[in-house]
Amino acid sequence: MAPGALILAAVPPNIPSVSIENLQLTTDYELKSGTSMAAPHAAGIAAMLKGAHPDWSPSAIRSAMMTTANHLNSAQKPIREDHNFVASPLGIGSGHVDPNRALDPGLVYDATPQDYINLICSLNFTEEQFKTFARSSANYHNCSNASADLNYPSFIVFYSFSQEGNYPWLEQKFKRTLTNVGKSGATYRVKIENPRNSTISVSPQTLVFMNKNEKQSYTLTIRYRGDEKGGQDGSITWVEKNGNHSVRSPMVITSTVDVWASED
Repeated sequence: MAPGALILAAVPPNIPSVSIENLQLTTDYELKSGTSMAAPHAAGIAAMLKGAHPDWSPSAIRSAMMTTANHLNSAQKPIREDHNFVASPLGIGSGHVDPNRALDPGLVYDATPQDYINLICSLNFTEEQFKTFARSSANYHNCSNASADLNYPSFIVFYSFSQEGNYPWLEQKFKRTLTNVGKSGATYRVKIENPRNSTISVSPQTLVFMNKNEKQSYTLTIRYRGDEKGGQDGSITWVEKNGNHSVRSPMVITSTVDVWASED
């Protein structure tokens, strides 16, 4: 999430912005709101990160922006949406982007082009659909490493909501790999915020990086029941031993049907 409300933006000076009776006024700047204001903020931060870290991939840049974002407001309270409910990651993503923290994220979730090919392979696309995303069908018949578990800085679990009240315990596993882009000799321990009526376990609970650019992997297991009308959210945060870095990933457990619709 990036700043997008009442942003002072440059506008074409030859287009009237205000009309007072027959008088049309022009200006060089206006206060603008919307996605068209937030998007250049995010793009500009990404460009800044690429300039500071030219060896980072697009996935590493995205990870740095996501894992260092603020999920709390300026009063250190949860960010709320328009109707004053606590905002879900489905509404605000990882939170409000923080460019200063993103410059030094400590750890990043990186991904290669092949990782995305493996993801596309897992979606059972036709060859033509595959080609739309992969630019070529060269790998279409060689999907031996198909995997929907992309090395992404967030987690989501879908379940089929049962109106009959049959709610068995379910379990889903994720594997993630973190790359140390900070100093060598860094130790991180996981902090878990469980979604309601769910249990998260992470193995191992401590990651030790002896060198810069070293990679360490972990497995996250979510045990849950599909008995909630709507989504529940939580997070995991890898906290550096000396407290310099916190690497947060949001998660959502939600139904695959529109359970908010009125029932007959």
